[in-house]
Amino acid sequence: MSNFLQAVVGAFAADGVLATSTPNYQPRSGQNEMALAIAAVIEQGGELVVEAGTGVGKTYAYLIPVLLSGQRALISTATKALQDQLFSRDIPRLVTALGLPVKVALLKGRGSYLCLQRLEQARQGHEASTRVYAQALSKIETWSHATKTGDLAELSGLDDRSPVIAWVTSTRDNCLGSQCPQFRACHVNLARKEAMASDVVVINHHLFFADLNVRESGMAELLPSVQAVVFDEAHQLNEIGIQFLGRHVSSGQLLELARDMLGAGLQWARGLVDWAMLANALEKSARDLRLTASHARAGARLSWTDAAPQDTDPQAWSLALAQLQLACQQALRALEAVLEMAPDFVRLHERVRLASELTAHFDQTCTPGSVRWVEVGAQIRLVESPLDIADAVQTHMIQDKPGPSSSTSSAGVRRAWVFTSATLGEDDNLRWFTEPCGLSAAQILRVVSPFDYAQQACFYVPVGMPRPNDESHIPTVALWVEKYARQLGGRTLVLTTTLNAMRLIGEALTAALGHSGELEVLVQGQGPKRRLMERFRQGTSGGEKGCVLVASASFWEGFDVPGEALQMVVIDKLPFPPPNDPLVQARSQRLELSGKSAFSDYSVPEAAIALKQGAGRLIRSESDQGILVVCDPRLTSMAYGRRLIASLPPMQKLSTELQFQSALDRLTKASTTDCL
Repeated sequence: MSNFLQAVVGAFAADGVLATSTPNYQPRSGQNEMALAIAAVIEQGGELVVEAGTGVGKTYAYLIPVLLSGQRALISTATKALQDQLFSRDIPRLVTALGLPVKVALLKGRGSYLCLQRLEQARQGHEASTRVYAQALSKIETWSHATKTGDLAELSGLDDRSPVIAWVTSTRDNCLGSQCPQFRACHVNLARKEAMASDVVVINHHLFFADLNVRESGMAELLPSVQAVVFDEAHQLNEIGIQFLGRHVSSGQLLELARDMLGAGLQWARGLVDWAMLANALEKSARDLRLTASHARAGARLSWTDAAPQDTDPQAWSLALAQLQLACQQALRALEAVLEMAPDFVRLHERVRLASELTAHFDQTCTPGSVRWVEVGAQIRLVESPLDIADAVQTHMIQDKPGPSSSTSSAGVRRAWVFTSATLGEDDNLRWFTEPCGLSAAQILRVVSPFDYAQQACFYVPVGMPRPNDESHIPTVALWVEKYARQLGGRTLVLTTTLNAMRLIGEALTAALGHSGELEVLVQGQGPKRRLMERFRQGTSGGEKGCVLVASASFWEGFDVPGEALQMVVIDKLPFPPPNDPLVQARSQRLELSGKSAFSDYSVPEAAIALKQGAGRLIRSESDQGILVVCDPRLTSMAYGRRLIASLPPMQKLSTELQFQSALDRLTKASTTDCL
């Protein structure tokens, strides 16, 4: 065993640095196994996929080998919350405990940093005269004089949904780059310089793939010089990756482009061009494009396999694209005449050129191997996406090639790629993750959770619950939650598979429990996710009411509430992928054409992973106890239900309402150290 591997083993020993620096530390065989596997791949190079069950301690299991290796490394996460936790808490603790001279940097995307140039422009915008906008802008401006990083996460009290953020941050489209008057003081530029001078850089998947697609940021220089790349929360890698590896253009982007062109034109070249006419033409064409999908509900994804998206008038669609193309061409000719007058015009010309190219592309047939759809909301978004990231991973990450995309570091040693999450598949080969990510040849390691699920948790399918396609299903779920959340005194998280179910169940529980004052009912969307999580974690401490939280989407993962504040997780129905989603349809069709079953090989694994993620919200520590409730009789009545149950942690199964009531009574009356 090499000195490096011995050092990793020693760090996790009963008398090692973790034991002396971490309160209540206990050696875990699974954590040791994971750490040694990661250390070996860092030493030898290659690809390692690790599914580490809840409670294994995967964060330290990859951080300690990375830090002790002495090699430069990138660590990528799916969420900014984990990114901030690693940089601000976990890594500093370990660096101090290990006594290592390691320099660490945090690098996020442009949208996370204050843009000084955009802030200056926002001061002069007409929105600054409105009270709400002016208050938020004033708060940001005051903070801008004190911040060293410009990271908006530092600014407490700023709602991450605030529209003001878009006015004071830059995008790849509107950034002026080195021509910007504020370039030397630019927070994005300074963050990239800091990253280039650091040993360990903490990034996120969005930034990684944005760079992989564009190759314009400091990441393009970072990747060739690192020996190890670790992707935590790797289960999101494929879905995040395809967002950046395809093509897309939205009416919102075009409206912003029209506004920026009008503003720059009036500031730098007033009277030389009829900027208002050009901006109006571009704006009108963008709005006309949106109107072609006025029949669709907000949030819909329209399948697009023919000349026009489904249920859209082909003639109106074609005309809208032609008008958009004409408006772009007129704007290009005008901007070409004033390019030398200001850097703004150079960047605007590039943005209009790209919009024109994208419009022309979407007027042609879809690229082979990709899928097209239209997303409908306040704006309309045209998307063409690969079905997965396998080709990109193999071409730009894993394969040994010369240049920036090589998997060999500058030291000449094969780079190590580590992918880890608590949920990566339902079989030993973790095919749900490895196949779409192009990692079928990677080493696989599954480390089970150290929690005693058989003693700490149980699951129950309510007797007599209607099937999800029955119109009485959602009202019945709401009544069921009302009854038993009242008995439990709150402490209940309701996870829904659709926003409509979330809304209806939230409204019913608010009327029954919230308005009466019995419990506090929280519903996703009522405030920032962070604020809802903090209130739920507080539970009844400080004399507060018990809580019921009804949520969908992002709350299925990354919601960590250890202790008595959460003791029942209710899932409204089995989380199968939506069959009408264009991406789901395309993936299913590809499987069917290859002789596989779309349902068995795609829908069931997707449901198993999502169900496992939702169930993972329940038990977060060795002393937690709770009940998982799935309000879908198909889990016990259909053959595939056995496969879904097998994907869950080994909880006790409750078969009758009497057994459930008994378990609920024990939760209500006993302390969290008692067994169910």
